[in-house]
Amino acid sequence: MAIAYPHFFVSEKSKNLKQQPSLMVSSTPSSPPVILSQDELKKIAAYKAVEFVESGMVVGLGTGSTAKHAVARIGELLKLGKLKNIVGIPTSTITHEQAVSLGIPLSDLNTHSILDLAIDGADEVDREMNLVKGRGGSLLREKMVEAACKKFIVIVDESKLVSHLGGSGLAMPVEIVPFCWEFTLKRLEMLFIEAGCVGKLRRTVGGVPYVTDNGNYIIDLYFKSDMGDLKAASDAILRLAGVVEHGMFLDMATTVIVAGKLGVSVTNK
Repeated sequence: MAIAYPHFFVSEKSKNLKQQPSLMVSSTPSSPPVILSQDELKKIAAYKAVEFVESGMVVGLGTGSTAKHAVARIGELLKLGKLKNIVGIPTSTITHEQAVSLGIPLSDLNTHSILDLAIDGADEVDREMNLVKGRGGSLLREKMVEAACKKFIVIVDESKLVSHLGGSGLAMPVEIVPFCWEFTLKRLEMLFIEAGCVGKLRRTVGGVPYVTDNGNYIIDLYFKSDMGDLKAASDAILRLAGVVEHGMFLDMATTVIVAGKLGVSVTNK
């Protein structure tokens, strides 16, 4: 997806939690717009987030098409000597492998139970800065790491902004144990029958069940309408035996960085 984008960044601006991140722009009439791809916008948001990283920090390293740019930037700054003594906590096997290839020192939550910050993408962001994550399959480890952070910086392009979680029409993932997965799928659908929920077992291109880094399956839930109270929905899902975790990250993000056709916005909680 190509989007017009001006030749500048905007300054940070703190906002009220209930305000939707807006895209702010300075007037530069002499500068024609440059067409950037969605991936390039993701990279811009990721690089902006890495500006929050300081030497000596313990940093949660997210997973996905946006977070990989942040991990790459941290590795680059370490190599240049602009960052020092960084410890990364990866949220997936894929991110672990990327970080190792870049020479980023790594550890885990057993050694570092409190992190300075985490940087990760999101699949949806609502007006309250609640998130849907996990379409890349790493939701459990992402939630464990990002719940242990003093600051959680979310990086997205503007296509991820929604009026309510599930509003994109795309999946809200739920990680479950493989045992009797069809039974668990049906129970998940019944929880949200009024929202027209349909559940599907995630499969690989070859048609076999997708298996997470933790050896579990993922049920992708699709909603025709708003699922209602998110805290109640979260509690109901987690009460089902067989459910490990879901992809709603409620009241966790402290900063959301959005890159879009009019610039970059930084919204602080």
